[in-house]
Amino acid sequence: MAWDEWEQIKAGVADRGATDMQINHVPVEPGTTASAVTGGLKSSKKAWLTAGERVGSLRKSVGTALTELEDGQAGLGSGGGCLSAVAQAELYASWKRYTENVSKRCASLQGVLSQVGHDQLKTDEAVKAEMDRIKRQYVDTDAIGGQVKGR
Repeated sequence: MAWDEWEQIKAGVADRGATDMQINHVPVEPGTTASAVTGGLKSSKKAWLTAGERVGSLRKSVGTALTELEDGQAGLGSGGGCLSAVAQAELYASWKRYTENVSKRCASLQGVLSQVGHDQLKTDEAVKAEMDRIKRQYVDTDAIGGQVKGR
């Protein structure tokens, strides 16, 4: 779910003036602990750390794909006078850059998810700020394949 969509949902609930549910809080019955309360919103360090580990495993898969991409490119040279070889070299450079950025993005997300797992007291705003920073840092590249470049 996109962050903006989440913010719209929260704003809609606030506009309706709902007072019977608070999404960031589970009321604790007298004589119980927060972990003993059933139902409501729950979060655990293990869930956040597991999510971080899964994103980290994606990074490994992307690294494997990048290695295979590099192996497939080996021996093709610069293309010389062959237009399809030149186009293929441009495509390779684009995909190499893209996969490297995906790998870096996975590492950044893994770090954020793991940190949230360690520090459950982070506010929505702090988590959103971290996600926005990653989004700005790893903006997807424009498509370059199939475009005529003065040929």
